[in-house]
Amino acid sequence: MNPHDLVLTPRGVRFLGRYFPCSIGRGGLTSDKREGDGATPTGTHHIEAVLYRPDRVEQPTNWARPIRPFDLWSDDVDDIDYNQMVQVPYGASHERLCRADPLYDIVLVTDWNWPVADPGRGSAIFLHQWRRPHYPTEGCIAFSRSDLLWITARVEPGSRVIVRG
Repeated sequence: MNPHDLVLTPRGVRFLGRYFPCSIGRGGLTSDKREGDGATPTGTHHIEAVLYRPDRVEQPTNWARPIRPFDLWSDDVDDIDYNQMVQVPYGASHERLCRADPLYDIVLVTDWNWPVADPGRGSAIFLHQWRRPHYPTEGCIAFSRSDLLWITARVEPGSRVIVRG
């Protein structure tokens, strides 16, 4: 392990010598991730991108890219663009990245089942803001806004998220 690894522990995520309370998927942890199971996949995942809402937050790091109103994420297992960022208009099942709530104001995108997706193995494991403390996610890892900002300012491209079962 290296200092820029984010390690999920029973106390929260350990990063740069600190612990951050977090939420995981409502389905707990799994080594057999499936689309819609609500579980957080175990393993080592690399942070590949940072996305942010420029109308709500300042660019959190110099390698962050803005989320635009027409950006979506495909979660349709039968679509050629499954587990990819897509844009409006898009007829297949998807999730809006430009949400009314603040969950995706800052998003760290992991390489879970990406960039080449195995249909049905689960889409979009992000690190993002939680709804409220410890409220479960659909499989992502979520933090308070202040902790997410602190982490995002210090994470590096390729930093690892280590989730042990």
